[in-house]
Amino acid sequence: MSTITTQSGKSADGNSLRVMQNSDDTLCLLLEGDWSIQHDSADAISVLQRLQDEKITSIVFDARELTGWDSALITFLLKVFDRCRQSTIKIDTSGLPSGVQRLLALATAIPERSGARRTTTHEPFLDRVGQQTLDLIDSSRNVITFLGEVTVAFGRLVTGRARFPTSEFFSIMKACGLDALPIVSLISMLVGLILAFVGAVQLSMFGAQIYVASLVGVAMVRVMGAIMTGIIMAGRTGAAFSAEIGTMQVNEEIDALKTMGISPMEFLVLPRVLALVIMMPLLCVYANLMGILGGFIVGVGMLDLTFTEYYQMTIQSVPISNLWIGLFQGAVFGVIVALAGCMRGMQCGRSASAVGTATTSAVVTSIISIVIATAIITILCNVLGI
Repeated sequence: MSTITTQSGKSADGNSLRVMQNSDDTLCLLLEGDWSIQHDSADAISVLQRLQDEKITSIVFDARELTGWDSALITFLLKVFDRCRQSTIKIDTSGLPSGVQRLLALATAIPERSGARRTTTHEPFLDRVGQQTLDLIDSSRNVITFLGEVTVAFGRLVTGRARFPTSEFFSIMKACGLDALPIVSLISMLVGLILAFVGAVQLSMFGAQIYVASLVGVAMVRVMGAIMTGIIMAGRTGAAFSAEIGTMQVNEEIDALKTMGISPMEFLVLPRVLALVIMMPLLCVYANLMGILGGFIVGVGMLDLTFTEYYQMTIQSVPISNLWIGLFQGAVFGVIVALAGCMRGMQCGRSASAVGTATTSAVVTSIISIVIATAIITILCNVLGI
């Protein structure tokens, strides 16, 4: 064996790499000292450059002077192996310790899966539009399917064939109604205060402070009471429905219900929809009263109106038709919130993050649907002259 060159002498930490050429086409790497992660291992760049520059067809190792090693040596050897594969150089690992040979065999046994590395690709604009269109069609199909299943479950309820626990139904009603009174009271009263204060600033300029009662009464009873209650229930109850059913989906409890022959639509969705539809109009009436109370506080405290004046003006300004419109909107919003929460929960994935995504989607879907429904009902009322 003739030594052609020696590269990378003894390092300060006790390891070295020497490159020797056995013949015209065979390169020998002599590993000496302690090749552990605590020490500075020899640089593989120079060795890789040597493999590329010279016409080398095979490489062997000599580790008789190796005193210690760990993952640092494996990392160095893998870099050398990668360059050898690219240059079609044969590798002889018989001169390495048996432990190193086993680890290298394990590391190179399974090739890297195609597509494992993340690559940045530019998707054409038409492809993105097409994919979003397909997603929209698929989402619409899922919504229609869910509404159809709920309709079938409601039909079974009317005919007396639906099954769901009565005790849970009343518990859901309590959570949707009684437990929601504090937040509904606070928000509705503040909305009434705001409406009255804004109206008072403008009406007081013309000496028409008495019409603050009309402004607050009509706004709360006809629209604002139902809208604010619907938004509150979307963020509170709709999100709770989605999280509860989504968690059951993750824990495979819904699959268990199907296995036992129990319809999840009847057992989970139907009682929640019915409970919210029943409680929403009642909450709207309560929200109307709290909003009028907020306007009363401003009217009496800031505008020097008497209790009798405010009460009489409110009664005269708010016809009974406005009350029925508000109650109808409340019932519609109850259906929207319950269906959106239950639908997103049933569509939830099988991970913890999917539950959060479903909950967020339920709230967003509910609020957008409430706004759209309000616009439609307002236009219809205007067309019908109500």
